[in-house]
Amino acid sequence: MARPAAAPRGAGPNRAFRELRGDRSPGEFAAAVRRAAREIGERVACDARYIGRVESGEIRCPNYAYERVFIHMFPGRTLIDLGFEPRQAVRGRRPRTTGTGPGSEAGTGHRTNGTNDPDDTEESDVLRRAFMTGGPAALASLTSLGQSSSAALDTAALHASPGPLSAGRPGEREAAAVRQAVRDIRLLDDEYGADALYRPAGDALRAAYLMLDAGSRRQSVSDRLHTGAGELAISVGWLAHDSGRFAEARSHYAEALATARVSGDPGLEAHAFCNTAFLARDAGRPREAVRAAEAGQQAARQLPSSSPRLLSLLALREAGGWAGMGDRSGCIQALARARRLFGQGPREADPEWMTFFGEAEMASLEAQCWAALGDFGRAAEQARRAVEVQLRQPHFVRNLALFSAELADHLARHGEPEEATAAGHRALALLNAGARAGTGAAGKVRSTRVKELLGTTAERLTPYLDEPAVASFRTAAPDPPGAAPA
Repeated sequence: MARPAAAPRGAGPNRAFRELRGDRSPGEFAAAVRRAAREIGERVACDARYIGRVESGEIRCPNYAYERVFIHMFPGRTLIDLGFEPRQAVRGRRPRTTGTGPGSEAGTGHRTNGTNDPDDTEESDVLRRAFMTGGPAALASLTSLGQSSSAALDTAALHASPGPLSAGRPGEREAAAVRQAVRDIRLLDDEYGADALYRPAGDALRAAYLMLDAGSRRQSVSDRLHTGAGELAISVGWLAHDSGRFAEARSHYAEALATARVSGDPGLEAHAFCNTAFLARDAGRPREAVRAAEAGQQAARQLPSSSPRLLSLLALREAGGWAGMGDRSGCIQALARARRLFGQGPREADPEWMTFFGEAEMASLEAQCWAALGDFGRAAEQARRAVEVQLRQPHFVRNLALFSAELADHLARHGEPEEATAAGHRALALLNAGARAGTGAAGKVRSTRVKELLGTTAERLTPYLDEPAVASFRTAAPDPPGAAPA
């Protein structure tokens, strides 16, 4: 289907959006929007009246919830493609009122926040007022998984004292809550994996963007909210990525990149490109992975202080793209650059989100490059090193499970079934009976990525089923991706 031409900015009716509705009535199209929203966990009160306002051009730019739904419905298109104006073009306008005279600011007026839609704005205001119950509940659902006492206390205080949002404007406390949500997600992902966290993290993200949409009276708070919301979008995007929801991950990363561009934050932009490159490689788009990694390196060089570790990780993302294209020379050059930069050691300028990037992760990513190039012996060698290093930090249960599963797969492809089975059983044990260090509380690591990898490895070991250890692993392992249910 050819893309409709986007309507010129400020030119009245949104013809691009009208073309996308096609032969469906406004009511039928609104129902399709609501169904799409449910698919990605959003809640929008879309009806024929709302669709009419979009098509008439009255709604120049939808709120963040509608934006996510529309991008989900029409993947690959931007808001501009859908006939809307850029958010930065409508953000910051004076509130529109519906008073009885020019300049009236009667209490019955509606604040538009750039949407020009009283009903939509009313819904957003209700959601903003509900943040102090919904947002902290979302954060509490994250912290309760790990029983993080400090985060739980922060959440309880936030819930008990609404603060600035009672007046419709976020402040320091809300910005801190968004930041804490990002940290909680990263910590819990290390131990539990993506599957358990994706939905509650998405709730926290929606709350964060509602605060961002509400706006802050202080520029410093607004800057922190932009950075926090962007980092939270990347975290949720990673959880989607790790749980196999590639389209949703792509949308979240694009959202983070847009936030970085609007706020002029090169650090956030580099992070968004870094994850986009990783996703593109996993989704079978290696050339896009290279481009995104190169764009991330360009953004990283704009930071006030250099971070060799950040540039090293971006070089590894680039290497993964070259390997996916079968370009051995390009891959080796990028790997050499990554090792050289990594060898410069940590710096104070290293981003907080990069705490996961140590020797084990470096070895794992290098192993993935060699595997993509078909050198499974060298891939197994690096994967073995990743497991050995990670065993010194057993509290990162999810990472140990992933590295063990990767080692099992590389060994299976290299024709070493005995060691592959041992590594596979280690990963299975971590999936089935992970325990949080320091608490003694049992909990399972739930990661679609690890389960799919183990299922694929078990399938690769089929020729060795006459060996008891292999047969045992094949029975215990998850089904490979795409297998028909028994």
